Order: sequence, then C-alpha cells, then structure tokens
Amino acid sequence: MSLDHGLLLFQSPLLSFEAFLWAVLLVGTIALWLSPGGIAWARFRSKASSSIPGPLGLPLLGLLTVFNASTPHRILANLSKTLNAIKLMAFSVGFTRFIISSDPETAREILNNSAFADRPVKESAYELLFHRAMGFAPFGEYWRNLRRISATHLFSPKRIAAFEAYRREIGIKMMAEINGLMESKGEVQIKRVLHFGSLNSVMASVFGKKYNFVAAGDGFELEELVNEGYELLGIFNWSDHFPLLCWLDLQGVRKRCRNLVSKVSVFVGKIIEEHRLKRVSAGLKDDCCEVGDFVDVLLDLEKHEELSDSDMIAVLWEMIFRGTDTVAILLEWTLARMVLHPEIQAKAQTEIDSVVGESKLISDSDIPHLPYLQAIVKETLRLHPPGPLLSWARLAIHDVHVGGHFVPAGTTAMVNMWAITHDEKVWEEPERFKPERFMEQDVSILGSDLRLAPFGSGRRVCPGKAMGLATVHLWLAQLLQGFSWVPCKSGTVDLTEHLKLSMEMKNPLVCRAIPRT
Repeated sequence: MSLDHGLLLFQSPLLSFEAFLWAVLLVGTIALWLSPGGIAWARFRSKASSSIPGPLGLPLLGLLTVFNASTPHRILANLSKTLNAIKLMAFSVGFTRFIISSDPETAREILNNSAFADRPVKESAYELLFHRAMGFAPFGEYWRNLRRISATHLFSPKRIAAFEAYRREIGIKMMAEINGLMESKGEVQIKRVLHFGSLNSVMASVFGKKYNFVAAGDGFELEELVNEGYELLGIFNWSDHFPLLCWLDLQGVRKRCRNLVSKVSVFVGKIIEEHRLKRVSAGLKDDCCEVGDFVDVLLDLEKHEELSDSDMIAVLWEMIFRGTDTVAILLEWTLARMVLHPEIQAKAQTEIDSVVGESKLISDSDIPHLPYLQAIVKETLRLHPPGPLLSWARLAIHDVHVGGHFVPAGTTAMVNMWAITHDEKVWEEPERFKPERFMEQDVSILGSDLRLAPFGSGRRVCPGKAMGLATVHLWLAQLLQGFSWVPCKSGTVDLTEHLKLSMEMKNPLVCRAIPRT
C-alpha cells in the first residue's frame, strides 16, 4: 500500500467517524467509572444536590468484592471514615445503587421515612416466596394485613407468655445436653446445642411440634431444608446486580430455590392439613380454636384477614428463618464474652442467686428483676450486632432527599449499625465490653434510639423482637444459673467475625461448662 493511499484511508470520513465514536465511547466509559459512587450513580451526577461522597470501586463491578468479604461492615465503616462520609456514602455494586449511613440521626431519617417503606427483593428471596411474607412483601394493604396479624396474634404479650413453658423446657433440655457433653468430651461446642434448641423453640411455636434433628425423619428433613434456605439467601448472586445475566442463572440459584420451594410447600402444606384434620376431628371450625401454635392462629383469622395456603406457607417459612439462628448466634457471642470476662459472669450469677436462688427454676417474671443480665445482652448486641448492616435493607420507592442529598427511586439504603455502635463519638470506650454502661443510662434497643437498634426501626422493625429477647434472657439466665463458663485447657476464645446472613463467630465457641451445684 502506497503512502498516499494510506493517507487517503486515514482521512476517510467513515474512518474518522468510527475513530470519533470509539473516542466518545472510551471517554464516556472512563467518566462513568470515575463517577463518585461508581457506575450506577453516574447518570444522576448532573443534579447539584446529588453529590454524595463515595468510592469509585472497580470498573463496572463497583464494590462487589466488599460483599464477598467476611466483614463488609468493617470495610464500609473504614471507607466512610476515609471519605468523610459517615453521615451518608454512595456506592455501586454492578448496576445497583446504594447509600449507607453510619450516623444515628441520618439512620433515623432513612428508617422512619415513608419513601423507604419497601425492601429490595433479591432473586433468592423472591423465588423462596418471601415476597409474600412480612419481611419482603411490598408496602401496601397486604403488608399492612400481615403486620396487623403479627402484632395482634403472633407476637402479642399474651402469645409470648403462652409459650414460656416451651422455652423453659427447651432450656432445661439444653442444660442436660451440655452436662452430657461435658461428661463424654470434657468440653462443649455450644453453637450446635444452641442452634437445635432455638430451632426446636421456633418449631414449637410455629408448628406446635417437637423434632429430633439427629435421627432420620421429619426433623432431619427440616434441618436440611433450613440449611439449604440459609445458604441460598446468603449467596452473592450476580443476577441481582447485573440484570442481563439473570436469564442465564449462572450460579444455579433459581434452580435450587425452586427445588427447595417445592419441598417446603409439601412439608409445610402437610402440617397445615394436619392441623385442619385435627380441628375437624375435635369438632372445631377454622374460627374456633382458643389456644394453639402459629398455624392455628392463621387458620383462626377472620374472613377479611385470612390468607391463602400458599401465603400461609410463605409466612410460616419466613418465621423459621427470622427466628432460628439469631437467638443462637446472640447467645454464643454472649457466652464467649462470659468466658473472656469471668468477673462480669460472676456479677451476673450473684444477681441471679440473690433474686431467684440457686435451685429455683427461672421464669419470665424474674427477668425484670435482673437488670445486669439484661445489660449484658444489650452490651453483646452493641459489640456484636447479629445484623451489623441491618441486613434487610430498604428501597426508595420514589425520589427523596436524605440529609439534603438527592436519592433517586430504586436506590437501596443501608444502615451500618456496627459502625454506629463502635463510634467513639457515640459510645465511650466503644471497644470495651462494659455492661455497666447500660446500668448508668436507660437505652432502648427496640428501635427508638438509633445509637443501638439491632432490630431495626420504623415501619420495617423486626416484629418478633420481643419474643426473641424473651428467649435470650430466659436461656441466658438458665445457663448462667446452672454453669460457670470457663476456657478450654487447650485454647482461647476467638472473636473473629464472619458475616453470612447474620454475623457469626468464624470459629465456633468451644469451652467448658462447670456445674455450679
């Protein structure tokens, strides 16, 4: 090719236009990648009020790698400090826009704002029917009906009191199991004991049944269903953040969810039918049962409140997920702290002995007289919140301003509760385990005080918080009354965190439980 011919080709209008297009594409792509908050925020940066500080993240991926880490709450807290974005920080994961606050007042603005009345529904949550249950159902009349049912029937003070005997019995059985493990092994991995105790407690209140989770049978099957559900809900699913990949189901999440739902529908549907047959044989109609489990409650609902069988399955199945491991995980963290702080453990045991005695069975009515024990639970929730990012985030249902910043509809809003509870401007000596701080000041943990709101706040606050706390307080009192918790001869307590659905101990607590009597 001659030089003249090459010059003519270079000067071709077509080639010049192609070069121009490539240049525009390159510049545009770089501009998107370099937009504060990442690519998902790029088209909103023309709004003067929308300049929320945030990290660039990786090209296209954003902060995807953060959510694959074991402690994303710590990484996001450090980013917020570095960027001076504690009140509000913007970031992207793929094409999903996020804002996150590590400030109590901004958190209150988000959680109590009707603009954030919805939750983002992951593909796994949708496929597992949770969009028809209280946690993920869209804000509207159906959700309001579920909320009324929850407050009036499922988690009312009367219903919580009705299940006290179940909780106490399970606590006694756990203590017997711990004694057996100490006799046979000389140490206890407490996580497994607490997990099965918590699961049995939930099953008793939800289904009115007791299960053997070791031998083959219904209990074994249920444990497998629960474990599969936890794994699916905890998977980072690329399809949630890259819509074009959704139809491919690259990770097989959709297929596994649908397979699980078919099994769950049979399992729970069978229990619902058993309840109906039992009521018929007892001469009861669906609106005549006096006292029963949660299935009975749902069957008792009046016509304007009643749910279809598929919706009942969704509601009941969600209760198992919301209620099982949170209690077990919180108690494991608490007992780990008791092992590490024997002086605090001894003080709690002295309080129990002075109020209840060493042999009398503890009941719910004793708990209000054990303020130091309650302070220990609060301090554990502060240092080790089970949901450090208030895991079930909020979704902006329309454009809104937060702290003077424009937040477009469809943005996912999160609160870094871990960052708030570890902020030295909010809490004195935040890294120190000091239950006495809650003896000196009355701090509500039920959602009104955003310095410590482990169960959320506003419309989407956890409806089962009172029942969960009743279980934790009673079982902790039983375990401290019955045993002194001390380190194993071979090791120490490892407080390394690992965030899955909840923030767990990466290495389960193994210790010795020495009978006190």
